[in-house]
Amino acid sequence: MHPPDTPTGFSFTVQSVASSGNGPDTAARAGRMETPRGAVDTPAFMPVGTQGAVKAMTPEELREVGAQIILGNTYHLHLRPGEAVVEKLGGLHRFMNWPGPILTDSGGYQIFSLARLNAVEEEGVRFQSHLDGTRLELTPESSIAIQQALGSDIMMCLDHLISLPAPEAQVRDAVARTSRWAARCKKALSRAARGSSNALFGIVQGGTREALRRESAEALLEIGFDGYAIGGLSVGEEAAVMYDTVAFTAPLLPEDAPRYLMGSGEPADMLQAIGVGVDLFDCVLPTRNARNGTLYTLDGKVNIKQARFREDPAPLQEGCPCPACRGYSRAYLSHLFRAGEILSMRLNTLHNLHFYISLLRGARQAITEGRFARYARDFLERFRGREGETG
Repeated sequence: MHPPDTPTGFSFTVQSVASSGNGPDTAARAGRMETPRGAVDTPAFMPVGTQGAVKAMTPEELREVGAQIILGNTYHLHLRPGEAVVEKLGGLHRFMNWPGPILTDSGGYQIFSLARLNAVEEEGVRFQSHLDGTRLELTPESSIAIQQALGSDIMMCLDHLISLPAPEAQVRDAVARTSRWAARCKKALSRAARGSSNALFGIVQGGTREALRRESAEALLEIGFDGYAIGGLSVGEEAAVMYDTVAFTAPLLPEDAPRYLMGSGEPADMLQAIGVGVDLFDCVLPTRNARNGTLYTLDGKVNIKQARFREDPAPLQEGCPCPACRGYSRAYLSHLFRAGEILSMRLNTLHNLHFYISLLRGARQAITEGRFARYARDFLERFRGREGETG
């Protein structure tokens, strides 16, 4: 195994590992990831700011709900406004007025989600812009160059993501290509900025096949990265299969490096993954669902546009300190959504992000106090048990 060229100011420390007297020990861990732009206490949820903004939120509001790190996207920022513009204006942090750490996705997910517009080759991906049809190419080297120009704190290797289920030969091909691309990403970073402050994470692929996941993890460990992500899930497989895959993949990754489960963000998904040792999460669900009127509460999801809430004077979640619950009733939130007011998206998003970040903050505290298994069980029993009444 080759150790990573650890960037200046980046480190990860496991501070506590959970165990519970009321159930089996878990591998849940509380840690701290240090970056040049601040620390991230893990487990942590990263709000998704695909195009340099978390939809409907200001950076100040993200801080208010407890966000320590956010996610941006290489593909989208490359297309608009372009990394050269962002770099000229001082980098992504200054451009969007976010002082904390930023993780940038490599663009690999867009290879998957915009498959009809691209062609995967060994050199990289040839694709058409979804904005204007312009023909472009994304390679491991250009992905790293774009992310460095953006100035993100954590960069992701370009990977080959495929939908599931898929034939074993196709999954094996994607694993091998992901490993080759990861080596090229590492080499490109070392050539361009040895000693750079950008951390680089490798992404484990392999579908739901344990042998291929192991093969992918071993290849990445041989290259050596600052952190490791579990990719290629929440792309068509059943939840139970995803849980099993995360459970046998997470222990393959180094204990002294952050582990990141990409794109899986239902509360049950995150708690399940935390229990097997995952540290970082991102997902568009809390913000997308907020804009569609679906809100998260301890008693399950609430569809705020339902008629039952038209005259409901109660706050969305009793005792929740978020701005939406502190000052507004369910009736008002329902009215805003029905009226198509922009304030509806803002208040709903504030609440959902506060819910997600608070859920993981509570998980962290439970880990340090040796009661994570009970915390997860109690939350899920309440969340699932009454969801039918509120959804």
